[in-house]
Formats: sequence, C-alpha cells, structure tokens
Amino acid sequence: MRIHHLNCGSLREIPPLDGESSGASAVAGARALVCHCLLIETDADGLVLVETGLGTADVRDPDRSLGADWVAYARPALDPAQSALHQVVRLGYAAADVRHIVLTHLHRDHTGGLPDFPHARVHVHPDEYRAVTDPAAAHHRHSLVRYMPAHRAHGPLLTPAPVAEGAEWFGFPGAVRPEGLSCELLLVPLPGHSAGHAGVAVRDGDGRWLLHAGDAYMYHGEVDAAPPLAHPVLEPVQHGAQTDAAARVATRDRLRALRRAHADEVTVFSAHDPWEFARLAAR
Repeated sequence: MRIHHLNCGSLREIPPLDGESSGASAVAGARALVCHCLLIETDADGLVLVETGLGTADVRDPDRSLGADWVAYARPALDPAQSALHQVVRLGYAAADVRHIVLTHLHRDHTGGLPDFPHARVHVHPDEYRAVTDPAAAHHRHSLVRYMPAHRAHGPLLTPAPVAEGAEWFGFPGAVRPEGLSCELLLVPLPGHSAGHAGVAVRDGDGRWLLHAGDAYMYHGEVDAAPPLAHPVLEPVQHGAQTDAAARVATRDRLRALRRAHADEVTVFSAHDPWEFARLAAR
C-alpha cells in the first residue's frame, strides 16, 4: 500500500496565529487553505480516493457548481492541475483506476471531484447518505445548501456504510469498514459538523494509522494547543456549518485525547489546515 497526500483545491489564505508555538505553524506568513485528500494505492481494491476536493466542473463553471456566494467567500484557486483527476493522471493512472471514494461528508468542498470518477463506488456514513436522499430528513434542512446537487447530477454510486453494533476504533464507537473494501480502512463517526460526519482511518505501510478527521476541526490549534485554540477566520465557518454544537465540541475533545494517548500509533489531521498538509505531504 502507498498513500499520497493531495491538495485538491487551494482556498483563501489565512495567517498562523500570533504567539502560537506549535510546530505545525512553523512556517510564517499567510497560507492558503487546502482540500486535503488521500490517494491510496492498494493491491486488491485498486485506487481508493479519500475525499475529492474541487473537481474539473467546479473549475469550468464555479458559480453553478459551487455557488456564487461560497466562491466569493472561499476564493478557490480554481486550478485544474489541483483536481484529483489531473493528479491521478500525473501519477500514471486513469480515472477508471479509482474504484472507491470514501468521504468524510458531502459538503461541496469535499464532493467536487465526484463527477470526474463516475464509475467509482462512493462510501459515506449512513446518516450522511440519508441527509441527501431522504426527503424526511427535514431536521438537516439548514445544512442542505452545503450539499451541491451539481456534484451528484451524474448519479454517483452512493453507498452507505454498514452499521456494526459495538465496533470501536481506539475507543470511538461505531467504526465500520466500507462495503467492498478489503484494505485496512474504516469510517469512524465524528459527529457534530454534518448529519453523518465521519473520519476516515487507514493503516499505512508502516503499521501506523492515519485519521482524516474531515471538518471535525479546522485548525490544528483546536487539537494540539492547551487550551484549544480556534482560528478567528475559521471559527465562524465551523459554527455556521455544524448540525450539533455540543457533539462537535465533544468530538474535538475526543480527538485531543486520542492525540495525547496514541501519538505513537495515530496521526490525526483535518481537511483544510495548510500547515498539517505541508508537514504530511513532505514525508
């Protein structure tokens, strides 16, 4: 197994916070937010893409595909070379080689690349699946504007992960293996940000776990500073998107505990923090 860290969409720039001592912010100056994706080369499952970032259709017609208001706020670079499709091709593969896509959730900055891989099976948490397929899920209506129909107009093979009672991963309940995957990859519920938000845990070639925590937090200071340090640019975004504030804070605190207790076994990172991405992509 080989794992690539990909930035599939640079967004607006944010500065590190003054006085922060974390090594993740060692690079001074403003940095563009990322859409942190993983491309996993496996023997049995072909290519597995974790998250898709922004896709080629988003670049061609961003206002229609992403929404004009979001584009004005997020300021995406809209560089076709950053799309997952172009990066897969540069590595010598074809779009059809991506057989599985695993998503932390279905917000627009995570699903833009879905139309570029129409034959891939797309794995999500069952609650996230219901949020976009079940008309009765009205209690999630306030977040539906973040689920872009244009990203699903091609009819992706959305597949809710099976529910396993009693399954745990480092004490996180409800961890499940997506259907049809044989590699060591799990969806780990990390509730609060969206209807069925989940992290994606994958064991790398060295036997360690990577946990893509999606938008469970947006700035590394939330999980590695004491007390938690939120970024003033990103905190309003998190508050505006969350479906359950108490659950989101509880998830953040559990991730902090995981980092403290299992730093030698698990590397935790989020979807948009540019300093985390730079550190991991450089390995």
